[in-house]
Amino acid sequence: MLKKSKTTGTDLPGFTTPQLTALVILRVLIGWHFLYEGIVKLINPYWSAAGFLLESKGLFAGIFTSVVASPTALQIVDFLNVWGLIAIGLGLILGCLTNIASIAGMVLLFLYYICNPPFLGLKYTMPAEGSYLIVNKNLIELFALLVLVFFPTGKIIGLDRLIFKQKITAIETVKIGGK
Repeated sequence: MLKKSKTTGTDLPGFTTPQLTALVILRVLIGWHFLYEGIVKLINPYWSAAGFLLESKGLFAGIFTSVVASPTALQIVDFLNVWGLIAIGLGLILGCLTNIASIAGMVLLFLYYICNPPFLGLKYTMPAEGSYLIVNKNLIELFALLVLVFFPTGKIIGLDRLIFKQKITAIETVKIGGK
């Protein structure tokens, strides 16, 4: 059910307190996962995406393994991976540019998924956390982020509320001044 917010004039979902709480907790937990993974990679001087990329199987394996062949491309991928994880995590935790953070997280998780897809007949030398068939943690977290795109919790509880209220106030000011 959508209702018009009196403060911003925008349509916001009419959440019950338990629904809103669950969505905000989901957003923060996913944000924590991204932030933690980024920080662990940042503080480990020996971390590189090379091992993960060399394990690539499936349709796009050639693209992912070719990144490792170029030291410059690998440095760029490592940098983007680490700082992307950190930025996405902070955005989700703080509720700041939540939709952008969610979509960026979905893109990153999709790349992880297609790099090492959990399909029958594919064998990986790196140990897996379990036995997967098509659905793995990357795909589940990707779709959890999709849910967060459709439920703008950052605009209700998060910095998005302040960011987008200021934009709306600025637009209303222009309209009033232009009368």
